[in-house]
Amino acid sequence: MKRKPSTEATAAWIRLMRVQSRVLDAVEQDLKKAGFPPLAWYDALLELSRAPSGELRPVELERQMLLPQYSTSRLIDRLVDEGLAARRECKVDKRGQFVEITEAGRELQKRMWGAYSAAIEKHVGSKLSDTDAVKLCALLDRLGCSCGDAKSPAIRDGVPAR
Repeated sequence: MKRKPSTEATAAWIRLMRVQSRVLDAVEQDLKKAGFPPLAWYDALLELSRAPSGELRPVELERQMLLPQYSTSRLIDRLVDEGLAARRECKVDKRGQFVEITEAGRELQKRMWGAYSAAIEKHVGSKLSDTDAVKLCALLDRLGCSCGDAKSPAIRDGVPAR
């Protein structure tokens, strides 16, 4: 029979899920109060802006954002409808397509960062010392949460690594 989680591991799991939900909800509310769209829009625009030529295949965006395919498709549709991204046919594979960030998308992502960074500070940074934040990152990395950016801090070029 497989080992069951300890009471302490179960308590850690419950706290992790609760804090993740509460902090995300609080950040979403702060963005909404500031007149911005949901955090998923920022995340998608950030991933597109980080791509070498500002474009990704929908499946790559889906993988980067860890969203189900149907959610990614709807998100892409909304970004395209708002002029924040554009679909482009793949010249090599005529059936494939790319999603490319537009200049309007780059501008929105940059504007959103002001409200998003303030929300991060309000809901996380003000509650943890930098030393505590490093310790928390190390603990989360042990759970497989590393973003492949072990040496550098969570912020690079004014945008958070997820």
